[in-house]
Amino acid sequence: MITRDDVLTAGNRIRGRVRRTPLVQVGTPDRPLWLKCEFLQHTGCFKPRGSFNRVLSARDRGDLDPAIGVVAASGGNAGLSTAYAAAAVGVPASVFVPETAPAVKVSRIESYGAKVHLVGREYAEAYEAAVAFAEQSGALFCHAHDGLEISAGAGTIAEEILSDEPAIDTILLAVGGGGMLAGTLASAAGRARVVAVEPRNIPTLDAALRAGARVDVPVSGVAADSLGARVIAETAFEIAQDAPHLENLLVDDHDIIAAREALWSEYRIAAEHGAATAYAALTSGAYRPEGRNIAVIVCGANTPLETLGR
Repeated sequence: MITRDDVLTAGNRIRGRVRRTPLVQVGTPDRPLWLKCEFLQHTGCFKPRGSFNRVLSARDRGDLDPAIGVVAASGGNAGLSTAYAAAAVGVPASVFVPETAPAVKVSRIESYGAKVHLVGREYAEAYEAAVAFAEQSGALFCHAHDGLEISAGAGTIAEEILSDEPAIDTILLAVGGGGMLAGTLASAAGRARVVAVEPRNIPTLDAALRAGARVDVPVSGVAADSLGARVIAETAFEIAQDAPHLENLLVDDHDIIAAREALWSEYRIAAEHGAATAYAALTSGAYRPEGRNIAVIVCGANTPLETLGR
């Protein structure tokens, strides 16, 4: 089980490798609200936190062959972060992405020196190919959203939020595979409530909690490129099952689109649809603050700019 100690260890390990992103107050006295601007992280998303923790941990253990390097499967953002971390550490990277991955993400992965492999139509197909590559080559596998090291790295976001503003008692975040959820639950336990927000079209967490087991769900909708995991991560499900400070919500695609437009029109934040999903819980009314001091993690901005402001 992931714990806050794991998150604190990750924070020490990745310090100097990642940015401490701003926590910006945008609310009013009667409706306190902060935005955690994780879209300003290296690569334009939160995932370098987990990638660096995974790569540096493996290097320290002697599990990383510098000649073979790392491999990842991704809808785009995890591939970006793995490629970035590998380049920073000085090892090669191979990234498997579905053929549907946005061109803007694929080109950025390549810009970090990684070799990109386009496989299948969904993340699950790219994942299977990446696992096979790791087994054949001996490359270090960096999961997009599962494993203690990946989740603990992502949990450092919550550590920064609650350190920068101790009055915050609720953290809203988007859930795809659940890496950020697992780390946030571990970090915030006993200190803040966590509200997990998913697209109704990709309810990996909601379906698992209802079934009492990790189950496959269909993947579709506007946020599928970044939240398109078919099953919740084992690390996330393990901690979420017994987390009294967790609430989970579903939002529709039109709510996500509206929230993304609101982030752009109100704050000039060019969020991708997955990153706007948590904010959609507020703008749609799916979550009502009821006097709580809320932080929303805006976790990524790798999005085609021509789609904004429509």
